[in-house]
Amino acid sequence: MSLDVLTYLFVGLSFALYIGIAVWSRAGSTKEFYVAGGGVSPMANGMATAADWMSAASFISLAGIISFIGYTGSAYIMGWTGGYVLLALLLAPYLRKFGKFTVPDFVGDRYYSSTARTVAVICTIFISFTYVAGQMRGVGIVFSRFLHVSIDMGVVIGMIIVFFYAVLGGMKGITYTQVAQYCVLIFAYTVPAVFLTMQVTGHFLPQTGLGAAVDPAFSSTLGGKSVLDALDGLVEELGFTAYTTQGTDNLFNIFFFTIALMAGTAGLPHVIVRFFTVPRVKDARVSAGWALLFIAILYTAVPSVAAIGRLNLINTINGAEGKGTLYADMPAWFKNWENSGLIAWTDVNGDGKVQYAAGKPFEGGKPAFDGDKRAEDGHRLVTNGVSADKAKVDPAKQPFANEVYVDNDILVLANPEIAQLPNWVIALVAAGAIAAALSTAAGLLLVISTSIAHDLFKKTLTPHMSEKNELLAARGAAVVAILVAGYFGLNPPGFVAQVVALAFGLAAASFFPAIVMGIFSTRMNKEGAISGMVVGLVVTACYITYFKFMGGTPAQYFMGLTPESFGTVGMILNFVVAFIVSSMTPPPPAEIQHVVEDIRIPRGAGAAHSH
Repeated sequence: MSLDVLTYLFVGLSFALYIGIAVWSRAGSTKEFYVAGGGVSPMANGMATAADWMSAASFISLAGIISFIGYTGSAYIMGWTGGYVLLALLLAPYLRKFGKFTVPDFVGDRYYSSTARTVAVICTIFISFTYVAGQMRGVGIVFSRFLHVSIDMGVVIGMIIVFFYAVLGGMKGITYTQVAQYCVLIFAYTVPAVFLTMQVTGHFLPQTGLGAAVDPAFSSTLGGKSVLDALDGLVEELGFTAYTTQGTDNLFNIFFFTIALMAGTAGLPHVIVRFFTVPRVKDARVSAGWALLFIAILYTAVPSVAAIGRLNLINTINGAEGKGTLYADMPAWFKNWENSGLIAWTDVNGDGKVQYAAGKPFEGGKPAFDGDKRAEDGHRLVTNGVSADKAKVDPAKQPFANEVYVDNDILVLANPEIAQLPNWVIALVAAGAIAAALSTAAGLLLVISTSIAHDLFKKTLTPHMSEKNELLAARGAAVVAILVAGYFGLNPPGFVAQVVALAFGLAAASFFPAIVMGIFSTRMNKEGAISGMVVGLVVTACYITYFKFMGGTPAQYFMGLTPESFGTVGMILNFVVAFIVSSMTPPPPAEIQHVVEDIRIPRGAGAAHSH
């Protein structure tokens, strides 16, 4: 069966499954829409949490970005996994015991202030829309390659699918859809990972692939060397920094970036809300453990997939002799991804060979295609010309100038094709990537709609709203959120993992301190929390905006910190401002202090409630 037929079959069946679950589990009340009725089993909730948390960034982009930047990319793995442990152990059980639907609900009641609730709603919307942009771009990338549509059309198709199960089913529909999506995405990730590891090393487990030796059958020149040694030698020959060294990024920035990802994970509203869907505090702890296990299956395979994928990519493009491959002889996967606009080639030295090395092939980095115009040999033409990096190439350090642009986000999706795996594996990866992106997108959109309908309207602007009207408002807000998310998906500010990293920085700078101090400090009052959240969010958002959209240069970075890392500074400012302001203003009421002390006692909890 052809790849196209299998892809349509796998993706179509998965869509039918998701929409069928949404119709079957339609939310009939606000409690079902917000927290799935509070009756989800710990194991199912753990699976849904894993799917919610492992987004397109985890499935599509994480291995890709690590593959291309090497050692520095370990910050993503340490930050995201460490942050989840922080959330599971430090925050989730206490938030569940507090018994509210949403993070703004917790902030509003803990800080006894509608202003604090409104600031939290703004933070939620800001974070969620930044995050969802990465998911929608991920959906577009998958559709563009496997369903032969433009990235923009892929985003629109994703919006339509999410509309069905997020708007109809609410959290109840999303929860059981995410259980199905987890099964699809984990199977789709591990099956090709096993195939790849066996092909390159002869070993079965991708989790141990980095330490295994390259099979001589894969490469006679690299055979017998460990994967990392082989990759280090190969990339250094091509002018790149060794895969296992720190590279140009400073250690201070890496440290701050890791902290931003950790604190951001612990402050992400769409993950936190999952712990309100289980019946008891004990179940919140158990489901956190299940989720960690389910997440570990994928995350422990990522380093191996990244390294082996890079090895395979270089070996395929440059050929067995390492001198390049004639464009006419390039495998079909290269030309397929070129058609999608995520790979481009320009013949810098005019020898007709595709050659991959260090350096930017095009002016400005990314290719600007001249429509679908083609050269005589069939490759797509670009309008922005050869990069000035060509003139800087030192023949003593690399054999030729780089001629290939490869988008970071395609590595996982292209890996099965590069390795010439069966068509059903390639189609399975497409279905898994879409599942990863849609599961997180749906969770984020629900958080946005819940924050607007429940926290802004019901709790602040129109407190006498009926449950029927609140449910209608939540669905209406979800529709608007999907449209806005689609816009951001069509106009993303970077690679999927980079966009998501910005969202984590915003969460770290705004929510994390307010939640931590709300649980562990009886002295923290509304004035301190509001001031801290506003300062943290505004300073971080301004820094990101300046350097991402207003032309700021790396030379202007504060202490060398990239926009992705600056969330840690915002978080520190949040803590400091909150502490200073709270110490200069009256303490919280006695009943609030009593509640704070009570939620830290690990016994009992009421059901999640909205009133």
